[in-house]
Amino acid sequence: MMEEFKRGLKDGLPIGLGYFSVSIAFGMMAIVLKRPVAEAVLISLTNLTSAGQFAGLQLIAAHGGLAELFLTTLIINARYFLMSLSISQKLDPEVTLWQKLCIAFGITDEIFAAAIGQKGSLRFPYMMGVIAVATLGWTCGTFAGAQASSILPAVVTSAFGIALYGMFIAIIVPQARDHRNVRLAELLSVCLSCIVFYVPVFSFLSSGWSIIVITLIVSGVMASVCPVDQEERMEEDGGFSIDRDGSDNVCDPGQPVFDLSQEDHE
Repeated sequence: MMEEFKRGLKDGLPIGLGYFSVSIAFGMMAIVLKRPVAEAVLISLTNLTSAGQFAGLQLIAAHGGLAELFLTTLIINARYFLMSLSISQKLDPEVTLWQKLCIAFGITDEIFAAAIGQKGSLRFPYMMGVIAVATLGWTCGTFAGAQASSILPAVVTSAFGIALYGMFIAIIVPQARDHRNVRLAELLSVCLSCIVFYVPVFSFLSSGWSIIVITLIVSGVMASVCPVDQEERMEEDGGFSIDRDGSDNVCDPGQPVFDLSQEDHE
């Protein structure tokens, strides 16, 4: 059991280091929005959602309603439902319901990628090792960013607000350059955002509800007009997959995505 946990710590170390650097921006943003350091650290410790935290923190600072906060974070983090379902098919049969809930809490994009690439079934100690070091890196990075911002002059901390926009630009520009559908989605999002912001008839929508409405519209339009080409997606992913026996064979058209009739046995 301890060996599995140590192996999880080893595999999760690169994730934790990456999270540390990214979450510094979240800690800085919390201070810029006049939130206490303890609150920022608690949010990172109990959420581990990256984009969901950034959006949620802005809504909290703007005194948004609970329904607005709930729906915004739900839409942003909806992909974790599918990731958790996929991971559940690779878990060892001895993993209990409560252990599965603990694992689901710690699922992120990077943790999912690290776990799904493992051969054979996944054991609870291994998953806890990966999640523990990733959570530690994310939380410590938030604390470091918040502490650094709290001791710096106000004129300097205000400038750190640009870091968030720079981070998002670094995320979306390369994707838009390489994928036409991403460019269309981003342009549509920008146009709708400008309409909602500048047209007086939409002034009743707060920033949080605007995000919800625009996300649903853009997602629906892109799913209808530009559906994902499965063969192209398989080529981009390198045809990588995981069979029930642990072999690399995901996205095999002859295999169901979720087979609930059999457990993963090694």
